[in-house]
Amino acid sequence: MGKYIPTSGFHTLDPIRNNPEQVIDAILASVAGDHGDLKKVAPGVSEIEGLVEGVPSDIDKATLLFLSCIDWETSSASAADSLDGGKGSKEKLGRWPTEDGNAIAYLVEYSTSKKNTLHELLAKLTLGLNPDFLGEEGFDRGNLGLELLGWLTADEVKELRREITRGSWVVKADEPFDGGVQDGFRHLSAILNGAEKRGLGLLMRRHS
Repeated sequence: MGKYIPTSGFHTLDPIRNNPEQVIDAILASVAGDHGDLKKVAPGVSEIEGLVEGVPSDIDKATLLFLSCIDWETSSASAADSLDGGKGSKEKLGRWPTEDGNAIAYLVEYSTSKKNTLHELLAKLTLGLNPDFLGEEGFDRGNLGLELLGWLTADEVKELRREITRGSWVVKADEPFDGGVQDGFRHLSAILNGAEKRGLGLLMRRHS
């Protein structure tokens, strides 16, 4: 890639065991004081286990989503056992040389594909928890600075990896960084491959 400019934040693709869309109702119930369903989908998470039945959760919706979906074993693994196998793809995608630092948004903007599937999945990964996209408020930003962007299910991880591997995408002529799209897809594929092998989805998060 060409010259690099400072980025505004670090982005991660975190491994998830649960589909965020399928835990939203449980989270809404928990906010109202009914924690039974949420405890079932996220057993062993101390913050959720500690919720008292009948007492509305004092944990915000975005944080409950994060806590209940993350695959904690993979998330806390050593670099060699991480989704990218310690090859540096996490860091490369995390600090992308654009003003917003978002590699996935860059891929959406500077590539084209004959099929809509590729860009629909990329958009879901970086926009899926936006209220306008999701249709629900409060699942994208937590009270303590947590910022969640979007996600892919385990099946969508497989589908996106296949779409990238097929090579049916084309780099736009106005791409600002030489080889940027190719690098982005290569590093994203490494993480998708790691998630697919473990049967996991991905949750995109911004760290300011």
